[in-house]
Amino acid sequence: MKTYYAKPGEVQRDWVLVDATDMVLGRLATRVAEILKGKTKPQYTPHVDVGDFVVVINADKIRLTGNKAETKAYFSHSGYPGGLKETSFTRMIEKHPERVIEKAVKGMLPKNSLGRSMGKKLKVYAGSDHPHEAQNPTPIELKG
Repeated sequence: MKTYYAKPGEVQRDWVLVDATDMVLGRLATRVAEILKGKTKPQYTPHVDVGDFVVVINADKIRLTGNKAETKAYFSHSGYPGGLKETSFTRMIEKHPERVIEKAVKGMLPKNSLGRSMGKKLKVYAGSDHPHEAQNPTPIELKG
């Protein structure tokens, strides 16, 4: 029997809706990354983007375990000397709660053009409203 490889033109993409209310950030991010990569599908091929679109709602209700909410920090650099900026998790969740999930998921995707195309299929929203009702996303329950 020959090995099956998915071709980019034959990929059937679905839309998945995930509610992040009271979910642990890392566990949510790993499961979302698996869906974006396509590892939940039987036709998974490592060198082809076969994953689904993922819409994450209620990003502002995500939680961390232990005392990570006080100690976790996000770093960015402007490219200039002394341009390192540090933002705490609590400040990030107040100002841009969707970026917390985006950064966690994109850190779990491949660091190449394939990973960037997978990351574009992630849509994160702070509240429960999202503009993707026309795509009729399937709500799924992630355990954990």
